[in-house]
Amino acid sequence: MIFILVSGAWHGAWCWELVAPQLAALGHTVLTPDLPGMGSDRRSLASLSFADWTHDFAALVRQQPEPCVLAGHSRAGIVISQVAEMAPEALRTTIYIAAILAPDGHKMADVLGPPDPEVRAGITLCPDGVSTTFDTRLLRPFFYNTTPPHLAARAASLLTPEPLFAGAAEMRLSGVRFGRVPRAYVECRQDQVVPVVKQRAMYDALPCWRVESLDTDHSPFYSAPSALSATLLNLAADAPV
Repeated sequence: MIFILVSGAWHGAWCWELVAPQLAALGHTVLTPDLPGMGSDRRSLASLSFADWTHDFAALVRQQPEPCVLAGHSRAGIVISQVAEMAPEALRTTIYIAAILAPDGHKMADVLGPPDPEVRAGITLCPDGVSTTFDTRLLRPFFYNTTPPHLAARAASLLTPEPLFAGAAEMRLSGVRFGRVPRAYVECRQDQVVPVVKQRAMYDALPCWRVESLDTDHSPFYSAPSALSATLLNLAADAPV
């Protein structure tokens, strides 16, 4: 199978470094490209848009020799949803990992509601006026509360600015395209960023063919990489055809 893994807000492809090798060791193809302007992709966020993100990834899934598994973490949920609308024929399934699952016509804020005041206080507008940074002192209590300290520290050293256009993106989804791609959800029960009650509200409103549950923080790629890898494999293998 072919897995394409998409990172969330402020994160880059580096976050999959413990998961991708486990999937690849079992003979699967694993792609972990950075979104334009994120991670090691140094394109200016001021020159990009949400459409650039989704067009790049829609092109990528269409290039694969078989329908692939598209998994997104956190904010990447809006990316994989829009890609499913654009290229449903190229996808085996989408998997939302503590991710934003927003219906047609909705933005992230519509399904998340007001952020925790502490989380909001940790978000600072960058001098470029088009992106934000996150206070790394808050990473451990919110993003990495069940993650080993050395991995939380590594994440803190690798974060990059997050574009404002992600929060402003409004889903454009249809039943005949997005709706035809089987979707699964991986909830994280100790998540302090997207609390599990909000995760459950999202997949109750937009049902998935299966929901799996991990007893982890918001970042299972670091806090429970083996459990996450096994969950991704099981969901991919069992996806309805």
